[in-house]
Amino acid sequence: MKTPKYTVQQFNKDFPDNGACLAFLFASRFGKAKCPSCDRVGAYHRQADTSHYVCNCGGHQISPKAGTIFEKSDTDLYKWFFAMYLMATSKNGVSAKELERQFGVTYKTAWRMAFQIRKLMEQSGGIFGGTVEADETYIGGKRRGGKRGRGAAGKTAVFGAVERGGRVFAKAVPNVRASTVMPLIKANVQIGAEMMTDELGSYVHLGKSGYRHATVRHSAKEYARGKVHTNTIEGFWAQLKRSVDGTHHSVSSKHLQRYVDQHVWLWNGRASASPLFSELLREASALRR
Repeated sequence: MKTPKYTVQQFNKDFPDNGACLAFLFASRFGKAKCPSCDRVGAYHRQADTSHYVCNCGGHQISPKAGTIFEKSDTDLYKWFFAMYLMATSKNGVSAKELERQFGVTYKTAWRMAFQIRKLMEQSGGIFGGTVEADETYIGGKRRGGKRGRGAAGKTAVFGAVERGGRVFAKAVPNVRASTVMPLIKANVQIGAEMMTDELGSYVHLGKSGYRHATVRHSAKEYARGKVHTNTIEGFWAQLKRSVDGTHHSVSSKHLQRYVDQHVWLWNGRASASPLFSELLREASALRR
């Protein structure tokens, strides 16, 4: 099932201005709020020229932005919401430079907005089963040698696993040694699952660890042997690299995980029953106590 489309025309209809965005945020977070001063329900109204809502009794006010990624920002909510829309609907991502151009804000503001929105896309975890592909790649820097890291100076290793027909998990790691990747596999893939990998030596103990392990021999130019392949996870890597190289051009190792999280979120939401922008709005509006 494909994720329902949410067009820019629909966005502008639902959120024509800053006031509509603020009203949505208030309704999503507090609904028919009860005033602790007068006990009246649903008696709040927006205070003129502010982002606060105040009860008609005047004894209590609520800030819909408090506790959200918008709290300390003076940027209009409309710009925040539209940035979220762009990041939820753009397959190859949106650069901070593009947000700067779109909204007429400083690059620093645009970068911070994108960074905060990516926080909403953190991976939620979960255990994979069935048939699972595991692989590793390198992002950034200048390639001087093979994929495994010999001469991969300046690059950051990323390990990933994908459940065929399901979700993907990916994490920036300091290296792809067995001592690094095996704990990640055990934490995310149930024992007994069928594991598909390439010939990296870090995977040689998967069988002894209780997994059914099959290897595709890339060194012999073998890319699939029946159902034995890593094409799914490699497809995810290709999409991630198109974003990093084509949209962002370069990403520091310090912040790479946020970009990885974003593309994991987009991948895992590709069969969502509701538009991904709506999912992102719900996450942004969630009350956290």
